[in-house]
This record gives sequence, structure tokens and C-alpha cells, in this order.
Amino acid sequence: MLNVGALKEGFVLDHIQAGKAMSIYKYLGLDKLDCQVAIIKNASSKKMGRKDIIKIQGSLDIVDLDILGFIDHNITVSIIKDGVIVDKKKLSLPKTVKNVIKCKNPRCITSIEQELEHIFTLTDKDKQVYRCKYCEEKYSSL
Repeated sequence: MLNVGALKEGFVLDHIQAGKAMSIYKYLGLDKLDCQVAIIKNASSKKMGRKDIIKIQGSLDIVDLDILGFIDHNITVSIIKDGVIVDKKKLSLPKTVKNVIKCKNPRCITSIEQELEHIFTLTDKDKQVYRCKYCEEKYSSL
């Protein structure tokens, strides 16, 4: 059995769909931060069968919870202080996401104006459909 030490101060991203931890690591820009990060892939889970877990030392404000909610709103965020879980945050689908996904429409203004932010707005919460702010191109995360 693998044993990863407990955090004294930080947060844990739990219930990540198995295999998604590395993409979350990339999207959150954790490689650019100067903090300790532990990634556990394919951990056993009674609820999910297999899951990934990310443990991050540091304050929660170093990550964008909207990006996490967009990637997988079922992830649990546990905040650790003095080695004890003091709070759990539930994620939800964000109303807008910026520069997480790129518009695939070749006629979209974002294809021509490279410095424009790629902004998508949630248009159908049940089907998890986002649309480009500029051209209405559809992006479905399901």
C-alpha cells in the first residue's frame, strides 16, 4: 500500500475521475507554482472504483476553482489546517470560463485576433454546454 504523508497546511482535491489528475495539474498551472504537490493516480475508491487525488501545500487562493468546476464539478476540495480538515468545498459549473478551452470555429474573431481571450458562457447546465462569447460556437464537456 502506498502511503503519502498528511498535509499540515493546504488542500486536497479528491474524487477526481481516474486519469484526469495530470490534466488538472496542467490546467491549474501547478507546475509553475513553488509549492509541494502530490499526485495519486488510480487510488482505490468504494464510491468510484478508482480515482485520482491531488494534495497541494499552500493556500487555496493559488488555484482557480472555476477551472476545477469546469473540468469536473464532482471534485471535492478539502481545506487542511494544522493537519485537520476544517472545510470542504463543493464545486459547480462556472457561468463563464476564460482561456481554458479554445474556440474551434475558424471564422471566429479569436482565430484572427490572437490576443483576445477565449471566453465561453454556460448555456445549458443540464447538458453542460458552453458557447463562445463571440461566435456562439458550441462546446459540450459531456
